[in-house]
Amino acid sequence: MMTMAVLAIVLAGCCHYAGLFDAERLADGIPSLVTLVTEMFPPDFSQLKNWIGPLTDTLAMSVAGTAIAVILSVPLGVLAARNTSPNPVVFHLCRGLLNGLRSIPELIMGIVFVAAVGFGALPGVLALAFHSVGMVAKFFAESIEHVDPAPVQAAKAAGCSPLQVIIHGIFPQVFPQMADTAIYRWEYNFRASTVMGMVGAGGIGFELIGSLRIMQYQEVSAILIVILLMVTIVDAFSSWLRKKTQ
Repeated sequence: MMTMAVLAIVLAGCCHYAGLFDAERLADGIPSLVTLVTEMFPPDFSQLKNWIGPLTDTLAMSVAGTAIAVILSVPLGVLAARNTSPNPVVFHLCRGLLNGLRSIPELIMGIVFVAAVGFGALPGVLALAFHSVGMVAKFFAESIEHVDPAPVQAAKAAGCSPLQVIIHGIFPQVFPQMADTAIYRWEYNFRASTVMGMVGAGGIGFELIGSLRIMQYQEVSAILIVILLMVTIVDAFSSWLRKKTQ
């Protein structure tokens, strides 16, 4: 019964609300799509040197945003875990905060921070950092809740303080999961940071939206290829980091 209900919801979303199987509408869009793709080739790399700086800004935004998120997520993850939170009030407040941060898309946060601190990489870093905290701290908290209780009990029996119990009884167990979460979030933030430029937060996304606005589709395809290559490099480097942290 549950399976049928889920299937009905999925079909209703795809067919009735999204129009995913609207054959007539999809058929009408194919010629426009073909025309757009045709205009994007061959890619124009004549401005490649001018993209190196924005691409570096994008990479820096993703690294800085992820680093800030991980630093903030460690204490928030401890406070948002049932077995380490000091009391239910703190637990529910932290969970509510994390839910709120996750519910606001980083693009909206980018617009808010651009309005607050101006254009440039800083609003992009802040948007990525605060949005990432909502997800990273949640994963940290769930990892802490699923630790083996034996080392924790042993630390308590040895007379350790609550902080010492967390440091010596919990963190050694969850460090691999925390490292994997942080690395994965960095991969995500690099992709997300390319969008930050569209709201004035700098980076390669600013160059991309600029080319789109003046309909330089050959430059658009070249920028997309450059982003694809950088994403591939980031993914390969993150895989290497995961092996080192296991």
